[in-house]
Amino acid sequence: MERRTPADTQSNAYELFILVLTVYSLLIMVALVLPDISASTRQLLGVYDNGICLVFLGDFTLRLVRAPSKRTYFFAERGWLDLLGSIPSFGFFRFSALFRLARLSRLARITRLFRGQRKNEIVRDIVSNRGQYAGFVTFLTAFLVLSISSVLVLQLESSSPDANITTGGDSLWWSAVTLTTVGYGDYYPVTGGGRIVASVVMLVGVGIIASLASILARIMVPTDDDADLPAVADTEVARQLEELRREVALLRQELGRRPTDQEGA
Repeated sequence: MERRTPADTQSNAYELFILVLTVYSLLIMVALVLPDISASTRQLLGVYDNGICLVFLGDFTLRLVRAPSKRTYFFAERGWLDLLGSIPSFGFFRFSALFRLARLSRLARITRLFRGQRKNEIVRDIVSNRGQYAGFVTFLTAFLVLSISSVLVLQLESSSPDANITTGGDSLWWSAVTLTTVGYGDYYPVTGGGRIVASVVMLVGVGIIASLASILARIMVPTDDDADLPAVADTEVARQLEELRREVALLRQELGRRPTDQEGA
């Protein structure tokens, strides 16, 4: 059985991150073409979309640099589609939104990686490195809740004349202080839908803060379970050492027979 290295574990987490971000970017692309989206909400979605484009540009550069054959990655593995799907618009080139459809190629490629045997390896990685994955999931959840709640509140509040959350910056600030359970009260939703979103964000924020506190406590104060993890990880090493001992024993027996065979000859 092949041992998993830390680099492999980081690669799995990274691929999961890119997969989630790709799906999220496609949802943003769909939201941008909806007819009932307000101008301020559309502008905020554009900011998130351009930010994701920058991440995808970095991902394309990283894959191109690490590819054994850059020509194979760019053409045979359709890296050029990754590049097209990573071009930000920044409000200047509206037709670049059509390039977002190229992200479907990235989604299909990453999805193929998680099929069959690779999916089983990822499950084993998550079980063996649940502490690291817990931190990864917590921060990814915080980002998704922060961005989604800011968009929803801005869209819901834009229909009310009494709203005080009227810009993307206001909604992002409100989402941040609500998610972290600070709640300054300078911005607050006045519509029923906005208050429902606020209730969900507050509940999720309490869970995220508790998860972060648990992760920090686990890092600073190791538990008995952490002491058992190296023993579990060394089980495969012990098995391989036992196999090596058996092979060495067989070699010694073989070497011990050779002089006798030669004397008989």
